[in-house]
Amino acid sequence: MNITVVVQQMVIIFILICVGMFLYKKEMLSELTSRQLSGLIVNLTAPALLICSALQDGPRMSLRELGAAVTVTGGVYVILLAAGFLIPYILRAPDQYHYAYQMLTVFGNVGFIGIPLASAVLGPECLIFVSIYNLFFNLLLYTFGIALLQRAAKRQASGHERISDKQTTEPGWKKMINAGTISAAVTIIIYLGDFSAPVILSSTLNYIGQTTTLLSMLVLGVSVAQMKLRDIFCHPKLYGFVLLRQILLPVGCVLLLRPFIQNRLLLHTMALMVAVPAGNMPLMLSKQLQIDTDTISQGIILTTVLGLVTIPVVSLIL
Repeated sequence: MNITVVVQQMVIIFILICVGMFLYKKEMLSELTSRQLSGLIVNLTAPALLICSALQDGPRMSLRELGAAVTVTGGVYVILLAAGFLIPYILRAPDQYHYAYQMLTVFGNVGFIGIPLASAVLGPECLIFVSIYNLFFNLLLYTFGIALLQRAAKRQASGHERISDKQTTEPGWKKMINAGTISAAVTIIIYLGDFSAPVILSSTLNYIGQTTTLLSMLVLGVSVAQMKLRDIFCHPKLYGFVLLRQILLPVGCVLLLRPFIQNRLLLHTMALMVAVPAGNMPLMLSKQLQIDTDTISQGIILTTVLGLVTIPVVSLIL
């Protein structure tokens, strides 16, 4: 992985985030606009970018290589789940916030940041691996993630307004059927079948997908602009979390997996996916379940801001 390219892309991301902050401060973007753009990214532009990657001309990987990618991705998530259990104890976080650190550890921003970053740094050919990673992400989020947040919601409900039965009993499998899961599965199917598409369709998807990076960074810029600097940078435990989650864990994963992975593109893609900042979905789900979101929101913003430094640092070992 070219460290110069990584640094350039992270600088571009930083500039685009600043553009989002500026537009929000000038009231050219609002919270409502940000939510609407988030919906576009999740349901349209990011899926289009993934599907476009499967329609690219070029050599195809074998079923054996894709099977290896599934195995590696599963192994990475096992490591993340174990780390999510250990990190709150290492940081001596209060018991009531363990769920927040677990969610921040396991669920990185593999959509808003991971997809455009991997595409820019490694090229569109890596997005088949990103699709597999996103498929695992969605399956885990709506099983393990929902169960973890529901337990936290029940603990916090004492002395507060009870959460509704619908929020606590709605099966997670229904939520697994979403644009992220479907687009990841469609991308894999198109890739395996070596299907082609009419130029009009592929070009349309390409134009839509190319907007993902800009829109994603504008949304993140709005999130940063809404928080006070004190709320972002004055929590020592979160700095410890960044060190463990954003540097030591990705480096550890790379060193652990490197002897077993011959495909360097797969290794580099997995490294980027583990190194990305914390994702937004845990925050959205926590709000839905009426859970305290302060630690999660602060963790998302801090890991995103410091990711401008930690991701290039991780790439140095590749």
